[in-house]
Amino acid sequence: MTFHSRKLFLSAAFLLGLAGAASAEDVNLRYLASQGGLTAHELAAELGYFEGTGITIENVGYAAGGPASLIALASGDVEIGSAATSAVLNSIISGNNFVAAYPSNGINEEVQSIFYVLEDSPIKTIKDIAGKSIAVNTLGAHLDYTIREALHSVGLPTDGANQVVVPGPQLEQVLRSGQVDISAFGYWQTTFEGAARKTGGLRAIFDDTDVLGEIAGGFVVLSRDFVKAHPEAAKTFVEQSARALDYAREHPEETRQIFAKALKERGENPDIAQYFRGYGVRAGGLPVERDVQFWIDVLVREGKLKEGQLAAKDVLYSSDTATN
Repeated sequence: MTFHSRKLFLSAAFLLGLAGAASAEDVNLRYLASQGGLTAHELAAELGYFEGTGITIENVGYAAGGPASLIALASGDVEIGSAATSAVLNSIISGNNFVAAYPSNGINEEVQSIFYVLEDSPIKTIKDIAGKSIAVNTLGAHLDYTIREALHSVGLPTDGANQVVVPGPQLEQVLRSGQVDISAFGYWQTTFEGAARKTGGLRAIFDDTDVLGEIAGGFVVLSRDFVKAHPEAAKTFVEQSARALDYAREHPEETRQIFAKALKERGENPDIAQYFRGYGVRAGGLPVERDVQFWIDVLVREGKLKEGQLAAKDVLYSSDTATN
C-alpha cells in the first residue's frame, strides 16, 4: 500500500486557539482514500464545513477496496471506513461493531456501475456473462454482489462468472488488451468510466440500476464505540458530510474543480475529475431503510443471516446511536 499522508487542518480558529475552539471537542479522524475518488467528508473538508468544530480528517493512504477499508477500521488503524453495503453487513455479521454513518454513494439514472465489453464482443446480455471473466476492483463488495444478483435475476448460479481483481486505473487497459471479457466500472469510478467511454470502442451490457433499482451503493462507516465516545463529533461529521453531498448535487461544476484540485494534491491525474457525475445520493444525503434491507434480504436468501436476525435500524446511524 502506498501512503500519502495529508492532514486537512480545517480551522484557522482551531489552530490559533481563537473563538469557538474551547467549546469544540478536538477529534482527528483517519481514513483511507480511494484512487480517482473523493468522499463527501473529503469534500466537506475542502469546503470548510468542519471549521470551528474541532474535527480534522487525515488521509493515511489508499484502500484497494471497501473490505480493506473495513479491515483498517476494525484494527483501529483508521476511524472512518467506507464500503459497499453488502461488505458492511458481512463485516457486522462477522462481529464488528460498526454503524453505517451516511451513504457514500448511490445509484440512479445519472450515476451507476456500468459493465463494459469491447464493441465487437459476442456478449450481449446478462445471460452471456456466465463463464466470462469480469474485472472488478475487489471481491466481496458492491460489484461482486451486483454480478451475483444479475445472474440470479436470469436464473443462473450466482457464482457463474469469473471475477478478476483489477485496480480502478487499469480497468480500461485490461479490457482493451483482451485480458478480461468485461470490465465493471463502479458507481464511485465514474471518472475512470468517463475517460474510457470518451476513447470509444466500448459497449455497455448492463448497469447496476437494471438489477438493483435506485439504492445507496455503499456507506461511510464508523465504529459504534467511537460514536459512543464522541457523540457530538460523530453527529457533526455525519451532518456536514451529508451537507457536502447536497452541495455536490447543487454545484456540479464547482465540485469537479474541487475534485481536480484534491486529485492533483494526492499526485493523481486531475483531468479525470471532469467525468465525475456526482454521488447519486438522494436529497438530504441520508439513507432510507431499503438501502440496507435489500442486502439483508439477499444475505438471508444466501443463508448468511437468519430471518429477523438483523434489521436496517440496527445498522444505520441515528442521533441516539450513542445511547444504544
